[in-house]
Amino acid sequence: MKSPLPVPPSPCAPRARRATAAAVALAAVLALAACGTGSDEPAYQERPVEQLYNEAVSLLEEGDYDGAAEAFNEVERQHPYSVWATKAQLMAAYSHYEDNDYDEAIIALDRFIQLHPGNRDIAYAYYLKGLSYYEQIADVRRDQEITRLAMEGLREVINRFPDTKYARDARFKIDLARDHMAGKEMSVGRFYLREKHYLAALNRFKRVVEEYEQTTHVPEALYRIVEINSILGLEGEARKVAAVLGHNYPGSDWYVDAYQLVTGEQIRDPDADTAWYDGLFDWI
Repeated sequence: MKSPLPVPPSPCAPRARRATAAAVALAAVLALAACGTGSDEPAYQERPVEQLYNEAVSLLEEGDYDGAAEAFNEVERQHPYSVWATKAQLMAAYSHYEDNDYDEAIIALDRFIQLHPGNRDIAYAYYLKGLSYYEQIADVRRDQEITRLAMEGLREVINRFPDTKYARDARFKIDLARDHMAGKEMSVGRFYLREKHYLAALNRFKRVVEEYEQTTHVPEALYRIVEINSILGLEGEARKVAAVLGHNYPGSDWYVDAYQLVTGEQIRDPDADTAWYDGLFDWI
């Protein structure tokens, strides 16, 4: 049998008794409300900084990068003035980077750089920021704003910290980013060429030769310039550029095609003769 419902106090009961009953009822309501809103959320508990930091590192090692970022942020929230908090800021940024959450990584790194410009890990912070842009470099057919930002960030590493291992890697990645930028110019130039917008295409290919001279796209760019000049009837210019192509890239398939384009002759064995471009110089 269920317990009987409590009998409500009589309206004629003494004032003190009614007040006591009302207080008990209010306390019961508040207790129920507290149970309903807080049962799913643990109460805030401040813990030792070393414990929090080590837990964050463990999450990072386990590959739970999102959880690690939150845990490192908790280190700073609970112990904002400790040396661990500074380390945690950088580690939270690294966790976002590992999680491919590059926007959050960049935000965290900008904050770290602003707050701790003299920190011993500041070179790494700049480097990681550059990498956060670099990792987002996409297809050459898409807008290259990210590539530009990556190159700017990596150059900043070189300029600020030229003798570090980060600068050495930044130089290598800048070369790759430049090759990517040149690839974008080539993609646009080929489009103009297909659409027979020859002058627009010519300008794109010349830009590759002049501004991205150390990239892998230069041989094709030179060939495309030969091709366009031939289409426009500028045979002398076509031969000059073909000679430059042969002089600088004698083993390139693009020169084989350029030679045939301007002479009508096919090179039989380009690998066996490294001077087969010399005849073109006679026309310059």
